[in-house]
Amino acid sequence: MSSRLVGVGVGPGDPELVTVKGVNALRAAEVVVVPVMDTGERGRAEATVLHYVPAEKVVRVVFALNERTDRARREAAWDAAGAAVAGLLTRHGSVAFATIGDPNVYSTFTYLAQTIAELVPGVVVETVPGITAMQDLAARSGAVLTEGTEPLTLVPVTAGSAVLKEALAGPGTVVAYKFGRQAAEVAEALAETGRLGDAVWGSALGLPEESVRPAAELDGTPLPYLSTLIAPPRRDGGRGGKL
Repeated sequence: MSSRLVGVGVGPGDPELVTVKGVNALRAAEVVVVPVMDTGERGRAEATVLHYVPAEKVVRVVFALNERTDRARREAAWDAAGAAVAGLLTRHGSVAFATIGDPNVYSTFTYLAQTIAELVPGVVVETVPGITAMQDLAARSGAVLTEGTEPLTLVPVTAGSAVLKEALAGPGTVVAYKFGRQAAEVAEALAETGRLGDAVWGSALGLPEESVRPAAELDGTPLPYLSTLIAPPRRDGGRGGKL
């Protein structure tokens, strides 16, 4: 029997937003791996998983989740994490990897799966989709992500504010991920492109410290790293005007 690695999206933080299929996958796996930073604090994925599986089934594996400048250190961390999970797969038939959001949207699971495919010949890799932060923020704020023929553009602000400005200058809704440290630049870009009025941002969605606010209140103060922004386009055509 081939070993099986399943990336399970556990949503943005609210345990109630894990899908039934996701819960079943976590419980069916012999081991559930959760990513942690080298500082060791419990992350959102781990906190969410512990609502559904016992702690003794959870294995914490260190990833360089906050390393963006030292590529060698980041690659070494990915290699070490991959080796650790490969070792688990040799001892257990099925291993689940819990990731916040969706495993196919800016997820650490992508890099892990690539590494495991090289280390464990014949391994079966699967994913279980998860609810994303943009979906959760839209629900909590009342923002409509898309209407009719509008495009939807998702931008990680870690790519730079110029990429965000280019997206905001185009049509449709723009969603920005990981913009907290560049909050001042994001506010400037929204103002320059006329997108400030209807935009909303949120952080710690579904958690006690949750914040969902109009983007017009951004004052340049740095926000949590995983903050999410939704900037809808102007919609003047009334109901169905974008069809």
